[in-house]
Amino acid sequence: MTATAGTLTAFDGVELLTRTWTIDDPRYSVLLVHGLGEHCGRWDGPAEHFNRNGATVYSYDLRGHGASGGDPVDLNAFADLYRDIQAMARATVVTSGKPWVLYGHSLGGLQCAGYLIDDWEPTPNLAVLTAPAMVATRSIDSVLKVAAGVLGRITPSLSLENKITGEQLSRDPDVGEAYFEDDLVQTKATARFGKVVFAEQDRLVAGHGSITVPTLLMHGADDELVEPAASAGLAKSDGVARKVQPGLRHEIHNEPEAAQVLSEITDWIDAHLGQA
Repeated sequence: MTATAGTLTAFDGVELLTRTWTIDDPRYSVLLVHGLGEHCGRWDGPAEHFNRNGATVYSYDLRGHGASGGDPVDLNAFADLYRDIQAMARATVVTSGKPWVLYGHSLGGLQCAGYLIDDWEPTPNLAVLTAPAMVATRSIDSVLKVAAGVLGRITPSLSLENKITGEQLSRDPDVGEAYFEDDLVQTKATARFGKVVFAEQDRLVAGHGSITVPTLLMHGADDELVEPAASAGLAKSDGVARKVQPGLRHEIHNEPEAAQVLSEITDWIDAHLGQA
């Protein structure tokens, strides 16, 4: 297994930091889309698991995140994120010639679900969504949602704290400690970012039952950042198999049971690869 960094120029000239965890002669490829405020460098553990299962993994820091360009955690249009997924897919998994899996977590799960709902191309053979932030639930203060809408119009570049705590990420205290000690993690987002994300959540509700790509959806039952109710609507899709993991929090891939969770994911992928 070899991890290498690179760059990809997005449609609007923004430079995205990319990371590839490569193995020789992979059976399939994974395109991984991370969550709010973090960066793809936090995904070494899951990537190495996929490597052991025979997959090369590609990822990137979202625009405005990590080491990528763009204004910090700001967003003009949600479609910009779909275009970034599309560009990464064309530059990586498509050229590999292997079956490929689109994997999104939290905000990345929202992006990947929207990519599937709106039938963006290239189309993945399979998809995995963990804790996809499909709707704003009780963890998102209604006052904050209204404020984001108002401030997104009046002072769109105003930065607001996201109020994530280490305990919400994982029951393993080392995960939260490392998160807040990471210089590339960002704990604020602009009002415009919030306005755009909330609007996209609202737009996608009508399409929650329309995913046709075989998709595994996993959610921690004790997730306080994106409660399980947020992803329930996606189970209306014939292509979606949804499992709620008892006792797990937001980053199920960073919980003490991570090895079991990741094995369930790769077992599901293996079972579907022959049909992909």
